Amino acid sequence: LMPEMYARRLSLRSGVRQLLESIPSECYAEIVEFSRGKLMRPGLVELLDFLDAQRVDFVIVSGGLRIMVEAVMGDLTERAIALYAVELDATGPCLQVNAEFEGDTELVSKVRVMGLHPASEQVAIGDSMTDFNMAGQASSVFARDRLAEYLDEQQKPYTKWDNFFDVLENLSQKWN
Repeated sequence: LMPEMYARRLSLRSGVRQLLESIPSECYAEIVEFSRGKLMRPGLVELLDFLDAQRVDFVIVSGGLRIMVEAVMGDLTERAIALYAVELDATGPCLQVNAEFEGDTELVSKVRVMGLHPASEQVAIGDSMTDFNMAGQASSVFARDRLAEYLDEQQKPYTKWDNFFDVLENLSQKWN
């Protein structure tokens, strides 16, 4: 399924749903434990401090699993005014996806979510194919990895980033 999704012959919505719903619910705890070992890119705390000082809302919009986002970010999720991600129900024999903001091609329609948080400038920070539609709508886009490749193919402008310090430096220069 992954090669088909990367080639964009299979929608994220369909492919990710098929993958997740094939996982036995008894594996839910393993998913949570696996997530705890993941490290966040450096600079997020400093970026959040900068956004607070600028009185800019921080919204987490992830095409990933909410439990994974919460496990990786820990207490920092409390600094966001909202968190949108894929929810899982592990009460049946296999995981079931609950996606409140499901779109035509995505489990989390980031563009729909962006519409709930209007701003004079919307900043998208992403690295994967789940961020492509959002990148097309945001005023400023920070891209790396697969997202940067897709944006290059479409000749869409973006700023490269490796860690959140890169985003902080760029926004600080732009806004100050």
